[in-house]
Amino acid sequence: MSNLLTTSDEIIASARTLIVGGGYNGFSYADIAGVVGIRKASIHHHFPSKADLVRTLVKQYREDAEVVAAGLEQSVRDPLELLKTYAGHWAKCIEDASRPFCVCAMLASELPALPPEVAGEVKAFFRFLSTWLTSVMERGSKEGALSLSSEPRAEAEAFMASVHGAMLSARAYGTPEVFASILAPTLERLSPSAA
Repeated sequence: MSNLLTTSDEIIASARTLIVGGGYNGFSYADIAGVVGIRKASIHHHFPSKADLVRTLVKQYREDAEVVAAGLEQSVRDPLELLKTYAGHWAKCIEDASRPFCVCAMLASELPALPPEVAGEVKAFFRFLSTWLTSVMERGSKEGALSLSSEPRAEAEAFMASVHGAMLSARAYGTPEVFASILAPTLERLSPSAA
């Protein structure tokens, strides 16, 4: 398999970085053209509008997350370890600045101002993540691997909010370690040994 990125891939990667840095309205095709080294007309050839570009980016982001979640389910059977692995993934991404913020969390903060087709994809990402985390919570509760104080869906939403809130705090304080320190009590509370 080739590691060469297509122009379309490069445009999407550049847009993701720019969105994480400044949101939907924080970049233009001129910014992408400068990063990728192509003309704006070339970007329009691949993505006629900014909404098309960001909708495609978010759809791919969700599809990638679905593949990663399925892989995690296969390799990490214990639900608490699965949640720790998921949180650990974000802790590493924040620490090494490879993905310092979830692109969908950033876009969700702008939801009222987003084009409907982009907003729909952002909502689809959150529905996927909520459904997956709910299934982890349900399995963990059933197996005695997680100690839930609320219904699985509420626990999943609270965990998701903790992850995204911890990202925001790490960004606000400029300290990557804040992410893990915020999530530690949440993970401890979910541990059956804490019950």
